[in-house]
Amino acid sequence: MRALVEDYQRLEDKLRSGGGPKRIAKQHDAGKMTARERVAKLIDPGSPMIEIGLLVGYDKYEGQAPSAGVVTAVARIEGRPSVIVANDATVKAGAWWPETIHKILRAQEIAMRNRLPIVYLVDSAGVNLPYQDGIFPGQYGAARIFYYNSLMRRRLKVPQIAAVMGMCIAGGAYLPALSDVIIMVRGVSFMGLGGPNLVKGAVGQEIDAESLGGALLHTEKSGVAHYAADNDEHCLRIIREKVRELPAPISHHNTGAPAKSADGLYDVLPADHRLPYNIEEVIERLVDAEDYLEFQPQHAPEMLCANARLGGRAIGIVANRRGFLKTPEGPHIGGIVYTESARKVAYFVETAERHNLPLLYLQDVSGFMVGGEAESEGIIRAGAEMVETMACATVPKIVLTLNHASGAGYYAMAGQGFDPSFTFGWPTARIGVMEGDAAVQAVHGTELARLKAEGKPVPEKLAAEIAQTRADYEHWLDARYAAARGHLDTILDPLETRRMLEFALEAATAYGHREHLTMETL
Repeated sequence: MRALVEDYQRLEDKLRSGGGPKRIAKQHDAGKMTARERVAKLIDPGSPMIEIGLLVGYDKYEGQAPSAGVVTAVARIEGRPSVIVANDATVKAGAWWPETIHKILRAQEIAMRNRLPIVYLVDSAGVNLPYQDGIFPGQYGAARIFYYNSLMRRRLKVPQIAAVMGMCIAGGAYLPALSDVIIMVRGVSFMGLGGPNLVKGAVGQEIDAESLGGALLHTEKSGVAHYAADNDEHCLRIIREKVRELPAPISHHNTGAPAKSADGLYDVLPADHRLPYNIEEVIERLVDAEDYLEFQPQHAPEMLCANARLGGRAIGIVANRRGFLKTPEGPHIGGIVYTESARKVAYFVETAERHNLPLLYLQDVSGFMVGGEAESEGIIRAGAEMVETMACATVPKIVLTLNHASGAGYYAMAGQGFDPSFTFGWPTARIGVMEGDAAVQAVHGTELARLKAEGKPVPEKLAAEIAQTRADYEHWLDARYAAARGHLDTILDPLETRRMLEFALEAATAYGHREHLTMETL
């Protein structure tokens, strides 16, 4: 775990440098802060910050799109948990890659689902034209951003504040235009449906950028923008003032401390992901020592359900135990969901919903039990009940993938497709339909069995294919692979887990909304 964390932190540091020192210096020479400097200046000193999608796009485009050129995060502004979207102009002038759209949409969905204010720090040259086919068209293309803008304004009443702190061109101009408050920076900002070159080509008019779409034009003549700032710092102060005007979140005083030190989290999981460990050793380092009570501890023990407090907030926990476990029906394999364990979880989640308890899912699941006995016991129906109660629960659901997240068990344990409020993972997280060895059996099992029955050796070509299958699955199951594709919001250092979970709960419950918001209900 220590080695994985150190390796991940090196990658984080590289990605947070954006386009590199030369482009950062160029931004400073233009009198502008970088995206990360703006975010750091905007949020409250000492605020926790959940950065969403730091790894997105890092392993594509020959490394030219770190974080897909946009910083998306949740942090406190004036004491209010808020979502922030900041274009990184050190990466391709802040142009949008296909993954940029995905990150902005995810940030907007977090704002909508939790009714959090959202702040856009706009500094973008618009669509990255060579990749327009993955950006412009389609249901989840760039238009979806403006659809969400409109829903937040008209239907959900989610506050949106947009600061144009550099370029904002073409269709991207609708993002601030559909926000509640628009701020521009004198002598720096540009907002227009077309730049000077496009205007000259389209209508033959020669006009400079400031006259076409500068801060003075839009705050004094067109009326498109509402406030003109002198510089970046002044702009960020105005944003803080506007956030301060918003209703205060529900107050909550954090109390409690875990029974055991977080330091032990590095040593809980075995180096071999297939070996068992004690899930209680994780839980005791995450939740408060007081008020922990396991639900039906002797019944279907492969699924742990418990009531607890985290930073003083009451929560429900659903977790997978690993190893071989004794039950009245005989030994059960930890990490597998059986008929009775599925029904146990379904009942627990229904109760949490009635009691308005947020749910924390600790994923280390290999899937549902298969075989004649499981089918005769109705595993399909029981699994459907587990999925249905989780999917329909309106309380916040926060997911932490510790180790395995495989098969339909990943779905039933509040997989990302079911719109959890936040999805976190440790560097040990392994998200995929199955493990490599299982894939080898699924793909090559029949042929291997035939060769064994005939007493023949495995041919070189088949051995190479098997080795490639294992290698492919190890790559796909890497936590960094999942995070790069947005399957995890954030990879957490185990030592930071409790702090990030506390803040995620704060953000998810800050305004007390119970409606379970999905894109389908929108």
